[in-house]
Amino acid sequence: MTDNIIKLTAAETAAKIASGELTAVQVTEAHLARIEAVDEKVHAFLHVDREGALAQARAVDEKRAKGEKLGPLAGVPLALKDIFTTEGIPTTVGSKILEGWLPPYDATLTKKLKAADVVILGKTNMDEFAMGSSTENSAYGPTGNPWDLTKIPGGSGGGSSAALASFQAPLAIGTDTGGSIRQPAAVTGTVGVKPTYGAVSRYGMVAFSSSLDQGGPCARTVLDAALLHEVIAGHDPLDSTSIDAPVPPVVEAARNGSVEGMRVGVVKQFRGEGYQAGVIQRFDESVALLKDLGAEIVELDCPSFDLALSAYYLIAPSECSSNLARFDGLRYGLRSGDDGTNSAEAVTSITREAGFGPEVKRRIMLGTYALSSGYYDAYYGSAQKVRTLITRDFEKAFEQVDVIVSPTTPTTAFAIGERADDPMAMYLADLCTIPTNLAGNAAMSLPCGLAPEDNLPVGLQIIAPALKDDRLYKVGAAVEAAFVERWGHPLLEEAPSL
Repeated sequence: MTDNIIKLTAAETAAKIASGELTAVQVTEAHLARIEAVDEKVHAFLHVDREGALAQARAVDEKRAKGEKLGPLAGVPLALKDIFTTEGIPTTVGSKILEGWLPPYDATLTKKLKAADVVILGKTNMDEFAMGSSTENSAYGPTGNPWDLTKIPGGSGGGSSAALASFQAPLAIGTDTGGSIRQPAAVTGTVGVKPTYGAVSRYGMVAFSSSLDQGGPCARTVLDAALLHEVIAGHDPLDSTSIDAPVPPVVEAARNGSVEGMRVGVVKQFRGEGYQAGVIQRFDESVALLKDLGAEIVELDCPSFDLALSAYYLIAPSECSSNLARFDGLRYGLRSGDDGTNSAEAVTSITREAGFGPEVKRRIMLGTYALSSGYYDAYYGSAQKVRTLITRDFEKAFEQVDVIVSPTTPTTAFAIGERADDPMAMYLADLCTIPTNLAGNAAMSLPCGLAPEDNLPVGLQIIAPALKDDRLYKVGAAVEAAFVERWGHPLLEEAPSL
């Protein structure tokens, strides 16, 4: 019974709960049992809120028993990235500096999930402060990729993607600063969406890089992602960067997937040296599939994309050095060295030394240097100019095409520890995803098969203009349906059992 429940899609689960075929408690208990059975190996969760999840599930069953109308995801379990505040439940952001902190309030996204009767199972592991591409930078240890536990599950949201791929949850939430939703989705064979910047509230989301960070849905199917997207998106007056615009019809688009007559762009900068042969093979097959489905393929040249990685690693660390200044050991979280012999400044220094990990320290120092007097214009200022050029390249591209496609990542999942001592090699994992964050566009990753050389998942990235998120789902649903018809669903049919 448990295996049958955990293999259902979120849409199927919600339908069975609404009809009374399953109770929300049964569904929640099945997923909690799965977590207990496999998460010791996977380490997708940092905190499991068993009692809270069961209480939420009972409330859904009571509503159904009273004949109250249930939302489209009522009773469906979800794994929440540990970067969103949850009242009374630990929020660590994968860092020792917030170990044991119990937020006094819910993030707007958390509130929206609760209002929609989505059952929050717990908080997932992540690279510390979302800084990383492998979830190896978590202060609480790495997460394994369910396809091969010796491989990384992506980052920074590897806990969320691993929870999906190991069937510990049918839905998850991630955040995407430079690819941290899409890259984990690609290497675990799941679906991840970075909405248009400002489409999902950042209130209560611990900040890394404020002009880049964006929360979004993670799921195993395009429709499930769309249903979750609709729940969490929308204007929030508590977030000054929130867009005051209607949520695009993402669910309708996912239910009516088609690329007939659409112009699909392929950017020449998204291939070449450093790309794994099997990734390019599966991407080329996906482009051919799009053509077979009625799309027109258009070659694009976006020269500024070659500068995106360099610009990102000046802008993001600069913003991080500013945002993380609040973690001083005086107001909340970890406090070290407060023995009565040290000054407030010394306590702050000792706390940060103990609380921040090596990657966070590296980025703080890089960002502080880039913002320092005499270097601001040469580094941060120049990077912002490149960001403008990238935005213009996207604007020119979207005058010619409806969406752009590319590989999500240059390679499949690499081994845990393989790039730990080589930051530049690690940063290259986000080569294809970063331009979209710099421009603020919407993007999705969905599975497009397994690489023949290692039998690990490959992701197809779809990029749409800002506020045209529904195009992602329209194209993604068409590709997903055609792929499943021809080759089957890789996660459901080929993923190894844990």
